[in-house]
Amino acid sequence: MTVRPFHRLAVVNRGEAAMRLIHAVREINETRAEPIVVIALYTVPERQAMFVRHADEAYCLGPATAIGADGRRLNGYLDHAALERALVATRADAVWPGWGFVAEDPDFVDLCERLDIVFVGPSARAMRRLGDKIEAKRLATATGVPVAPWSGGPVAGLEDAERHALEIGFPLMVKAAAGGGGRGIRRVDGPDELAPALASARAEAHDAFGDDTVFMERLVTPARHIEVQVIADGEGSAWAVGVRDCSCQRRNQKIIEESSSPALTGAQEEQVRVAARGLALASDYRGAGTVEFLYEPDHQRFSFMEVNARLQVEHPVTEAVTGLDLVKLQLHIAAGGRLEGEPPMPIGHAIEARLNAEDPALDFAPTPGRVQRLELPTGPGLRVDCGLTAGDGIPAEFDSMIAKVIAVGRDRDEAMARLRRALRSTVAVLEDGTTNRAFLLDILDRPELRAGVIDTGWLDRVRLVREPARVRGAHAALVQAAIELADAETATDRASFYALARRGRPQTRAENGRLVDLRHRGQAYRMRVWHIGPSRRRLTVDGAVIDVRVEFLSEHERRLTLESTTYPTLISHQGADLLVEVDGVSHRVTRDDGGFVRSHGPAVVVAVPVKAGDEVAAGDVVAVLESMKMELSLTATFAGRVRQVLVAPNVQVGAHAPLLRLDPLDGAVEAAHGERVMFRSSPCAGDLQRLEWLMLGYEVPDEEVNAMLTTELGVGEHRLLRLYADLCALTRPRRGQSHAEMARSPQEYLYAFVRTLDARAEQLPERFVALLERALAHYGIESLDRTAALENACYRLFLSQQRPRAARAFVLAILDRRLATPAGAAGRGRADSRRRPRGGLRRDGRAPGRAGERSAAPRPRRAAARARRVSPRAGADAHRAHERGRAGAACGAARGDDGPLLPRVAGRAVHHRPARRHPVRAHALRPGRRAPPPGGDVRRVRCARPRAAGARRARGDASRP
Repeated sequence: MTVRPFHRLAVVNRGEAAMRLIHAVREINETRAEPIVVIALYTVPERQAMFVRHADEAYCLGPATAIGADGRRLNGYLDHAALERALVATRADAVWPGWGFVAEDPDFVDLCERLDIVFVGPSARAMRRLGDKIEAKRLATATGVPVAPWSGGPVAGLEDAERHALEIGFPLMVKAAAGGGGRGIRRVDGPDELAPALASARAEAHDAFGDDTVFMERLVTPARHIEVQVIADGEGSAWAVGVRDCSCQRRNQKIIEESSSPALTGAQEEQVRVAARGLALASDYRGAGTVEFLYEPDHQRFSFMEVNARLQVEHPVTEAVTGLDLVKLQLHIAAGGRLEGEPPMPIGHAIEARLNAEDPALDFAPTPGRVQRLELPTGPGLRVDCGLTAGDGIPAEFDSMIAKVIAVGRDRDEAMARLRRALRSTVAVLEDGTTNRAFLLDILDRPELRAGVIDTGWLDRVRLVREPARVRGAHAALVQAAIELADAETATDRASFYALARRGRPQTRAENGRLVDLRHRGQAYRMRVWHIGPSRRRLTVDGAVIDVRVEFLSEHERRLTLESTTYPTLISHQGADLLVEVDGVSHRVTRDDGGFVRSHGPAVVVAVPVKAGDEVAAGDVVAVLESMKMELSLTATFAGRVRQVLVAPNVQVGAHAPLLRLDPLDGAVEAAHGERVMFRSSPCAGDLQRLEWLMLGYEVPDEEVNAMLTTELGVGEHRLLRLYADLCALTRPRRGQSHAEMARSPQEYLYAFVRTLDARAEQLPERFVALLERALAHYGIESLDRTAALENACYRLFLSQQRPRAARAFVLAILDRRLATPAGAAGRGRADSRRRPRGGLRRDGRAPGRAGERSAAPRPRRAAARARRVSPRAGADAHRAHERGRAGAACGAARGDDGPLLPRVAGRAVHHRPARRHPVRAHALRPGRRAPPPGGDVRRVRCARPRAAGARRARGDASRP
């Protein structure tokens, strides 16, 4: 085996493994005069991957998968011809394989020997003896390590398998001789399962490792999975540097790993370390490797399982408790270095969780896709190994790992607490995908794991026997999903509105409340959503009326408040589904999709066992896919008839692509596999607040409008009238005759503004811009710079004009109450009254009193005289004003005191002037007369011609029309 110093190191791996090497080499280069150059070998989908960007040089191997000479798909990292071309072209003098791919391929080691390239790992001879699980068992038997009953060698075929099964007994395991990571392993509980398990294990082993050799062994259960990390220099020194417990597994794939094992005593740990070191020395091993055992706690008995002739994925937990850098040690030994002294003893406890792109709700189907957001945890006692960043893609051709989160503490309890804290603070959002983060948190909260009393079959048993309990936070998830879908429809309508506005014809067809149909755990929910105000929604579902406050923190994060309880939520759109994470628990909410069966993620269609016209039962397999080197079976969710098959075998499909369509048979429905979520009504916002939102263009359920018409708001009425006046000022169809500056009507200027949302580009007059800013201030807009908030405000402004009836009804109701209110009572209701003008009535509607006197009401004799002097012509004008201008009179009441814009009554502007002659009622003004403020039912006004705009500006009253 070639052993010498090297300077150009090629990485035949990807993702997190490649980044692990790059970090180690960067640290080594800090102490070297001549640095090591890292060369990343990558496939086409990984051209922009993180490890490619961080490497010193990069070389493309070609496509991620190719069709081999035997017609089967071949992974790009397993193509020896492509790898040889890359190593020659890059002038590499060393190769680091990491874990997986060619890390345990002795033929690739021979290729490196032929090219005179240093292979960072064991020799081909040692790899064949130990890396091959069959040879390793033979060697263990020869060295006296206990081995469970097994086939004694490779299984040639089905007949040979049946013969060994009779000798071993059921249950048993069919295992791939090469590789690891839970690939190519099947459990067999009876003779009928043997043939399909054998075929499936062989196919998966060939695709993952390029070798379909399998063997059989007795299933040791219940047992714990124990590993010993070894590293040897090939010169007679070998270290057994740590014991790991990897018993938390799902279908033979490790989920949680820790060091040391809570099930072993110090003497038992020393026993397995001695056995592992003996195997490494007996095989002349060089490099890092892992010896694996099964431990039966009931019998306190170990059984040798296999040797992984490579570094393991979970090696960081050993590094965390020993302080070693195993990758640096690998490079040191490959360059001819020796192990000196004794290995460090473990200190503390470390535990690791694998964050993967897979969906636990869909039987852990891989969900590759682009990483939209990734926030990894930090803090004391944490380490995160990751090969991705936001914007990177997770190819469907490779494994689904996103990151490894490792926590270390003084003891096991502290390490587990830190790991839970780290996972709760992790944010990972995938386009068309999700992660197993919530599943990991659920596992870590289980009392069995906390107590350390699990075995390798515990996790599968827990998920199988656990009854479908009501998932916490499901009501918040459904509410959030309904809001998201309703907002998506609103966003579509808003985009259409601005598209029409650019052509000069702004128009919107927004509905008052949007209907959303959802499904969750087989239960159907029909919800209606109203956008009742800024950050406020109202929903009705199952008879409950729910007021919700929702804060949009980022593109995917929300904060939902229901009944004074706040829920942080994370949203991910996945085709027809929404994945809503509430307090770390994921909920898949689905819209009615018309019977389509869709892929869970990018995949290759392996088989479609049905055709159009076939009838299928609920649970029947209708398609088989392959994604991330795993086969997935898709089943029918209800009994139906296949209407159409949309794909064919050996075709690549994207995430959530429709594969076929089912029509339900008569009476067939999707089976509900969860309890129905219960909702409770919540208190509504105050009437005044809801009326303001209504005038601003937000939605109010129709049945509430009439109920609010009779509501007396007191001082708040004046605020509503002021708001109504500001909004009406922008939508007049004709311009005022007295404003020479505004050559067109306010409505025309408003249409021009929404065309570009740029007042300067549209050359809008300053007066209209001032009116616009005053109206938009009610939406919280402080500047006319184009932003999403400005776009939404202008959209709501137009909605307020398209739904005028309710707002006008409120204003007219307020006006009627004011006209019917006695002068004194109305006056006392005014919060912003001023001093009365000289020579006329007081502003509060009361007659002037003597010095030092405060009269509560107008003098009765004088009031009666004024009432008798109403002329017939004034009565006719009153009728016309009542029919055409009550709302305008109310707006005049809102603006008359402060001097801003006054709408018109009966077609004329009205202003207050001191009383002189011709007393009339306030609502019976003739054209050209100026109106007194509200507060009394009888006023004296003076006939006056409207002043010119210049005269008004001269006296500082230019704001009036």
